[in-house]
Amino acid sequence: MALREIPVGVLFSKSGSYALIGQEGYWGTRIAIDEINASGLFDFRFLPVDGDPKGAAENYAVEADRMLREAGCRHIIGTQTSSSRKEVLPVLERGRGLLWYTTPYEGFESHDRVVYTGACPNQGVVPLFRHIVPEAGRRAFLLGSNYIWGWETNRIARELLAGCDGEVLGERYVAIGDENIDHLIAEIREKRPDFIFNNLIGESSYAFLRAMKQLAAEDSAYAPDRCPILSCNLTEAELPELGEAAVGLISTSTYFETLDTPENAAFLKRLEGLRGPDTAISSMFVAPYEAVWLLARAIAACRTEDPDIVLAELCRQSHATPLRDIRIDPQTQHAYLQPLVAVVEAPGAENGRSRFRILEKTPGPLAPDPYLVHYDPLDSVAGLPTEKPAADNGNTPKLRLVSS
Repeated sequence: MALREIPVGVLFSKSGSYALIGQEGYWGTRIAIDEINASGLFDFRFLPVDGDPKGAAENYAVEADRMLREAGCRHIIGTQTSSSRKEVLPVLERGRGLLWYTTPYEGFESHDRVVYTGACPNQGVVPLFRHIVPEAGRRAFLLGSNYIWGWETNRIARELLAGCDGEVLGERYVAIGDENIDHLIAEIREKRPDFIFNNLIGESSYAFLRAMKQLAAEDSAYAPDRCPILSCNLTEAELPELGEAAVGLISTSTYFETLDTPENAAFLKRLEGLRGPDTAISSMFVAPYEAVWLLARAIAACRTEDPDIVLAELCRQSHATPLRDIRIDPQTQHAYLQPLVAVVEAPGAENGRSRFRILEKTPGPLAPDPYLVHYDPLDSVAGLPTEKPAADNGNTPKLRLVSS
């Protein structure tokens, strides 16, 4: 008997100024779909419906509408930027579809047509600042691409610094894809911050990191061990593009390829045959991959792809993926995730490419807090305060970083 087919939208920019992370999202989704279809575990198979918005925010709504109305999709995996997510919300409302948003983002949203499996602020920027302020100092220079992600993430950074009597020496933005960053380098050289918080994306970020590498060669005060650069979104997918320019950068994520667990070792071994032994695996690949497995498990449990019923099932209990069990908070529709902080190391002899070395991690997954209602920005970041427990059964892990 033929399996019933369920169309699923795959909405990532495989071209454009942030194509590297878009391609990661696309392949994470497509490989998961192929695995599920070949697994024999389900009485259905997913039919991928691809769309490439080419990095233009306005194209996302057009592609999402096509997926829902013409292709019959009820679920869409993807979008990368917050601007693109915002563009598809009216389409989802009108078509009663469900978006699986898998990218780390700035928070302050909880939409009933979205499942958020990327890190929100208490799982990203807060752990990053709790790591760096005691290590580097309290004088920061903030950068961002000129859209919601940059604005809001830097706003949170300002609040965190204000809570520990820190200082923002500068806050600058450039258009997505703009590589004209000489003025940023000049101002940073003049202001001499303790660290730089880089919320640029794609080609803008790559140009900036290369320029900072050159500045460090001219002035050792800007070497990574003296003026570290922080990121909430730089991943393994971009390290080959950057080479030595990424070495020393400190990033936060809920997945790094170097995560030392039996499940990750088995996952990476399996993917060697699919992507090659020299292809790095990043959170931009893993989060969509896990989202597809969550969707399959939820559909199998409730025996329908109806988005409202799937969402209720998803929030009722945790579901297994090949890497870990994931739980979705019913109040916010965000995932419980474990924050990790890591540094980019120079290429090693083992495989000749840069890798992230994990520095710190929380003891377990943290309850999502997209609006930071359980975090008091007046607490001292440098004092590593613990978070107030979320409104569940009182067993949610507090934000305590431990050495890896």
